[in-house]
Amino acid sequence: MGKPMSKSQVAAHLASKFELKKKTAVAILEEMAHLAYREAQNSFTLPGIGKLVLVARKARIGRNPATGEQIQIPAKTVVKFRVAKAAKEAVLGLKK
Repeated sequence: MGKPMSKSQVAAHLASKFELKKKTAVAILEEMAHLAYREAQNSFTLPGIGKLVLVARKARIGRNPATGEQIQIPAKTVVKFRVAKAAKEAVLGLKK
């Protein structure tokens, strides 16, 4: 397994693929990230890749692994990414 692509490598690939300046490709990536952050509360979808959603977790009883003591974990909202079916099939090579 190789190393994951860095932000600059992704930007360089996009720049060469679409004949853009690398600076423009970086700006597009950054704007996509900011748009995802801003729209996450309404769920943000990247078609063919997945969806960024907010999920409310209920309060629950947990356990401190060091001492075994029970602790109350408060309710909170977390960010989840749900991978699209098309992405799973493309990456894992599943049959349609």
